[in-house]
This record gives sequence, C-alpha cells and structure tokens, in this order.
Amino acid sequence: MLIFPYNSAWVKDFELIEAKLLDASNDIHVSVEHVGSTAVPGLDAKPVIDIDIVYNKITDFEAIKNGLQSLGYYHNGNQDVEGREVFKRQEKAQDEILDTIVHHLYVCHNDCAELHRHLLFRDYLRKNETTRKFYQNLKYEIAHEAKDNKKIYATIKEVKATSFVNYIIELSRLGL
Repeated sequence: MLIFPYNSAWVKDFELIEAKLLDASNDIHVSVEHVGSTAVPGLDAKPVIDIDIVYNKITDFEAIKNGLQSLGYYHNGNQDVEGREVFKRQEKAQDEILDTIVHHLYVCHNDCAELHRHLLFRDYLRKNETTRKFYQNLKYEIAHEAKDNKKIYATIKEVKATSFVNYIIELSRLGL
C-alpha cells in the first residue's frame, strides 16, 4: 500500500526533524516548512515527510550545507530544479530520529519558484476540503493504476497530477 490514511503523528514527526535541523543551522536565520501531502490535515498520503529549509542570504548556503553534513546528510545537487537543493541521509549516519522517520529534505532560497509552488499548493489544500478530497482520490487512482509500485506511481503521478497541481497553484495565485 502506497497511500495511507491521514495520521496526525506526521505533524509530530515533522517537529522532531525540524528541531534537529534548527539546532544544526549554525545560527543562520532559516525557517523550516512542512510541505507535501503529510502537511495537509485530513489528506491521505505516502508516509514521507517533505521538508523545505528556507534561507534568505545566498551566502548562507554553505554554512547550512555544513550544518546538514554534521547531521549525516550529503548534498545531492538540485536534481534539475533551479533554486532547490536536495539533501539525503548518508548510509553510515546514525540518528534515532533522522534515520527512522522517512523524509525528503530540500534547501531553498526564499525566492525559489519551487518553494513557492510547494507553499501555495499546501496552503490551498489546507483551506479547501473539496479540492483536498479530489486530490486524495486522484492519488488513490494513481496508486491503484501503478499497482502500488513506487516508481510507476511517481511516473504516473508526474503525468496525471501535474496539470491539476498547476491549476490549483494558479487558482491560489489569483486568490480563488
């Protein structure tokens, strides 16, 4: 099963990770955003916590990167998304929180377009129950079509959900 019923523990999981990330921020002003489906109350989701660390000054990136490396992350480039840097766990890292809660970690400058897409979509789903339910049903349909295969799910979701997500982001930008 890929999609799980909403679990309020996802908020606590995020908060546990957030505390670790803030501790390693090297006194740089950052915010840590819970994005993705697990950040939307009532939305069934893959149990993966998506996190964006947001910073303001371009010159702060190296210090943030060093702080994350001290926690056992490595920088995995931007994976073709300008302004969004991907960080993954090193296999030898040992942390009872960071290595047991499945999560994706991104570091974004505050003017990163993808960051703003994450926030607009998350916030729209939080405020619009009908849209949230439609998106949830779409995810279940995709999971069924993919026969719960993660890679196939990601490929189908890229095709089927992208236009829906773009539409919702545009509605959000228009204040609708």
